[in-house]
Amino acid sequence: MPVVAKEIDRRASLGIVLLALMAFFSISAGPMGAQQGAANTAEYGHVTFTKDVVPILQRSCQRCHRDHGVAPMALIEHDDVRRYARRIVYKTGLRDRAGAMPPWYVEKDIGIQHFKDDFSLNDEEIAVLAAWEAMGAPMGDPEDAPPPLVFDDGVSWTAGDPDLIVRLQDFTVLGGQPDWWGNIEATPTGLTEDRYVKSVEVREVNDYDPSGARETVGGRFVFHHMIYSTRVVGGGNPFAPTTTWPVHEVGRNPDIFDAEGGRLLRAGTSIVSNSLHLHSNGRDTKAHLEIGFRFHPEDYKPKYRGASLGLGNAIDIDIKSGEKDQELHAYTVLNQHTKIVTFEPHLHAPGSRMCLEAIWGYTVETISCVGYDHNWVRGYAFEDNYQPLLPKGTVLHITGYMDNTPGNTNLSDTRNWQGSGNRSVSNMFIDLGMRLSMNDEQFQQEMEDRRRILNLNVNDHVIGCPLCMVIPGR
Repeated sequence: MPVVAKEIDRRASLGIVLLALMAFFSISAGPMGAQQGAANTAEYGHVTFTKDVVPILQRSCQRCHRDHGVAPMALIEHDDVRRYARRIVYKTGLRDRAGAMPPWYVEKDIGIQHFKDDFSLNDEEIAVLAAWEAMGAPMGDPEDAPPPLVFDDGVSWTAGDPDLIVRLQDFTVLGGQPDWWGNIEATPTGLTEDRYVKSVEVREVNDYDPSGARETVGGRFVFHHMIYSTRVVGGGNPFAPTTTWPVHEVGRNPDIFDAEGGRLLRAGTSIVSNSLHLHSNGRDTKAHLEIGFRFHPEDYKPKYRGASLGLGNAIDIDIKSGEKDQELHAYTVLNQHTKIVTFEPHLHAPGSRMCLEAIWGYTVETISCVGYDHNWVRGYAFEDNYQPLLPKGTVLHITGYMDNTPGNTNLSDTRNWQGSGNRSVSNMFIDLGMRLSMNDEQFQQEMEDRRRILNLNVNDHVIGCPLCMVIPGR
C-alpha cells in the first residue's frame, strides 16, 4: 500500500477514535460541550504536549503539581505528564465532583459563571487532554512550548507577597496520634498602627517529604482547620474590639475581600483561637501556620460593613446510612440590603454538592451550585459586577446533597448514621461565604453602576439581582 494511503488510513482511524471521545464527553458536558467538540474536531489531529497541553497545565495544574507543591506528582516535564495521562483524563472528566482536578467544583450549567481566580478547565480543554492521551501523548516541537513557569522552592503565597506575616507556634503530630482539638498561644501581630486588609492567606509549613504524600491534600498537611480572630490580649477589658477572619481549612484558597469592604487589623492585637484541629498524616510531622496579610493603602476607608448572618443548620442533620442524594435545607431572611462576595459550602465527608438560592417575592433563582470535596474546602469569589445584589427581605436558601454510599471514597464506613458534630465522621451544613451590608442609597447606586458597566437594558436579566432592572422614576 502506498505511504499516502497508509497515512490516510491512520488519520481516518484517529478520526474515529476522536469522534468517539467527543461523543463521550458531549454526553457528560451537554449541548455546549457537543458544539465545542464538533467545531474543533479537525484540530485534534495535531494535539501535542508542547503546543496544546503545556498551556493548560501552566494555567490550571502546575501551581500545585510541582516539586515542593501540595500535590503528589509533578506535571512539568513531558515524560512525567505522559506517565499520568490516562489518570489526568479521568480526573479532569469528573468536572465538578469530588476527586476532580483541578479542584474547582462550580457547576457550569447553572447560576452565575463569573468568578475570580477561576482556574477550572472548559469543555474544549478537557477534550484536548483526552484527545492527546488517545493519540499516545506525543511530545511535539519543543519550540512550540511557552516559557516554563518559575516557582519558589518552598510554599508560595497564592494571593501575592504579604505585607505582614505572623508565624504561629510549632506543633508536632506523631504518625499514629489521634485527632486533637485545642487552643493556640496568643501570638502578637506586631502591628503598630491600624490597617485595613485586602486579603488574608494561611499556609502550613512543615517538614513532611512531599514525595511521599498521600493522594489527598489532607495527607500532605496536619492542620485540619483553625477558627481565629484578632484582639488585644490582657488589659482587663473583656469587651475589647475583635476582628474575626475567615476559617482556615485544609486545601483552602486565599480570602480576597471586596475592594470596598476591607477588614480592620488593629494595632497591638494578637492572633487568638480556641478551635484548632490537628490530625495525623501517617508520619511524625513538625508544622506551623503562617498568616499573610496584604494591606490597603494607609488612607483607605471601607465603604461597606460586613453582613453578619448565619446560613446553616446544625439541628436537622440526619444522614442515613447507605443512601445517596440525601438533602439538607437551611434558610435565612436578609434584614438589610446585601452584596454576596463569596459562596463557600462547608460540609463534611458525606457532602457531595451544595446550591445557593435567592427567593424574592415570586422570583426563585439559583445563584450557584458547586460540588464538594472535603479534601479541598474552597471559597468561590464572584467577579466584580457579578456579585449578587439582594434587597432586604430576600430569603436565602441552601440545599446540601449527601452521599453516604460506597461510591463516596471520602467515607471510611458508609454503614454509619451521621448527625451534627465537629469531627469529620460527623457533619456540618453551613454556607461560610462573605457578605456585605448596604443602606438604601448604596444599594441603588450599586445597581445603577452595574447597569452602566454591563450596558444593560430593560430586556436584560442579571442573575442574583432581582431589582437591577427596576429603575426608580421609570
